[in-house]
Amino acid sequence: MSTGLDTNKSKTTQKAAAAAEPVTFAGTIGLYAPASQAARKSTAVLFVSPWGFEEMCTRKFFRILAEELAEAGVASLRFDYAGTGDALEVTDHSRGLAVWLETAEQAAAQLKSLSGCDSIILVSQSLGSTIAVDLAQRLGGVEGIALMAPAISGRLYLRELSVWSKMIDDGMGVAESQRETQGVWIAGLRMSDEIAAEVRKINLMELSKLDAKNCLVLTRPNRSADEDFAAHVKDLHPATREAVYRGYDELVFNPTIATMPVETGNHIVEWVKSISGSQRGTSTRRQRPTAPLTTAEFTETPLRFGKAGELYGILCEPTAPRRGATAIILTTAYDRNAGWGRTSVKMARALARDGIPSLRFDNANVADSPPTPGAPEQVLYFKGQNDEITAALDLLESSKLLPAVLVGRCSGGYLAFQGSLWDERSSGLIAANPYVFHWSGRLTVDASLRHVPRSLETYRLKLLQFETLKRLLRGEIDVPRAIRNFMASLVRRAIRLSRPMLDCLPVRSEERTAILDLFQSLKARKVDVSLIYTAHDTGLEQFNDHFGKNGSYLKRYGNVRLNIIPEADHNLTQAHAQSFYLQEVRSISLKIGTRQATPHEDRSHAVRSPKYANLPTS
Repeated sequence: MSTGLDTNKSKTTQKAAAAAEPVTFAGTIGLYAPASQAARKSTAVLFVSPWGFEEMCTRKFFRILAEELAEAGVASLRFDYAGTGDALEVTDHSRGLAVWLETAEQAAAQLKSLSGCDSIILVSQSLGSTIAVDLAQRLGGVEGIALMAPAISGRLYLRELSVWSKMIDDGMGVAESQRETQGVWIAGLRMSDEIAAEVRKINLMELSKLDAKNCLVLTRPNRSADEDFAAHVKDLHPATREAVYRGYDELVFNPTIATMPVETGNHIVEWVKSISGSQRGTSTRRQRPTAPLTTAEFTETPLRFGKAGELYGILCEPTAPRRGATAIILTTAYDRNAGWGRTSVKMARALARDGIPSLRFDNANVADSPPTPGAPEQVLYFKGQNDEITAALDLLESSKLLPAVLVGRCSGGYLAFQGSLWDERSSGLIAANPYVFHWSGRLTVDASLRHVPRSLETYRLKLLQFETLKRLLRGEIDVPRAIRNFMASLVRRAIRLSRPMLDCLPVRSEERTAILDLFQSLKARKVDVSLIYTAHDTGLEQFNDHFGKNGSYLKRYGNVRLNIIPEADHNLTQAHAQSFYLQEVRSISLKIGTRQATPHEDRSHAVRSPKYANLPTS
């Protein structure tokens, strides 16, 4: 079999792969991976995904599985439940999980129509396993069902979700006063009260039958409840196969540094192949244009672009007359194009209401876009991503949607900077919490992500927290590493204070020279630049090293403005932070659009630091 799941294999011999074919149905978007014509099977796979943060973590994994299955002759479809991901919003939640189940049922019908297969296999994970079990009963005749780390008890699942949510917030430095405590929340995503109420009732140990010819249960390591459930399923279905979900914790820990569970993925692919039907003849299906999702305010067209159609994205256009520059909304390397907490979806649709179009897409080897041949597995700060900015601008130019502005958070902010230098069709950029402006490559990305020194203010706040003391006593803190990071912050602070004297020296550091050259180039091209930082973000500490506290050295760059948002985390999870971010994108976009008619407009910007009370509320 292909070893696409092996993240260590060389990609220099790979051919550029096209992204899956986008399809729309039932107010949502699906991604169809057709089977290889050389070995088409009579059975297709429907992926029934988990929810929330876990869905984001598994997005790339499911895409890789789909590619492996296609190569083995098995077609597949991935999709978003109603009101999640890139799907349209749900206004009536009163029917609870039935809304998601109906989306899955429509997806199954789409898969059969697209593939020409009468028989399907359901591959599900976590909360998706509950939906898959009910779907199998509705459909009847399901060839197989894979239950990967299923949510066996709804009450336990929600308790684990609450703990998981707090861990994520703590990792991002979210203060207790900033946490969402009403309802079920995780990573900026809220589960509706109606769905949460039904989830609490789930108890898969009460299953009396499974409507599938074959069954596979993947148990999480060292979870006795998973093993008990596997035994229960075997009682119902003696031919059930059981295996350990190796790599589960590494997969769902953090999507930025997630490791693909190669052994588990290969096990799933082999199981699907073993129960798939016999080979069929070649398909006569022709690819048709994808119908957009349409509302009274916008249309969203999922599409593939790039030289080989290797990039997957969504073009959001207003139904009202267009105004302003098109926003290219960049991902943060492992957030799917919907964004953290669906922020990119919400931003795109809010901009469309103001007449501003946008394009959001997955970079190569991120979520639903396959990798670029020869590129490293870790694509953060990879120069090849600049070519993907060019591909996006080519798409907008061919669609007569220029001018454009680049918008990104964290590594997406870095890419917005680099992309604006790389391609002069970028007329502006908005970067939120960029960690760096220049990447030398001396450190590995993974090491930098795992051991980032925080600001001195953050260390001070952490030391004052009783929870930090408890973690220290439990031995959960790497004390030597913490001391090294603290000392690194002290050194950075000392260098910053002596910056005026150091700048008088004839020789600057490579990093500082590169950064100042970058800003000077953007100034020379009169590119509008908006920098947004949250008050205690690590990236702000790096920024202050070069431009002084609150950007005091930015006065020489009249095209740049600085905004500092208090009481918000790195991912801009809080509503007031998202609102300000949106306002800034809207402002820059409209300004650039207006300049098309008034080219002599004054482009200077004041450096400012907004106060919490003055932030927009809508």
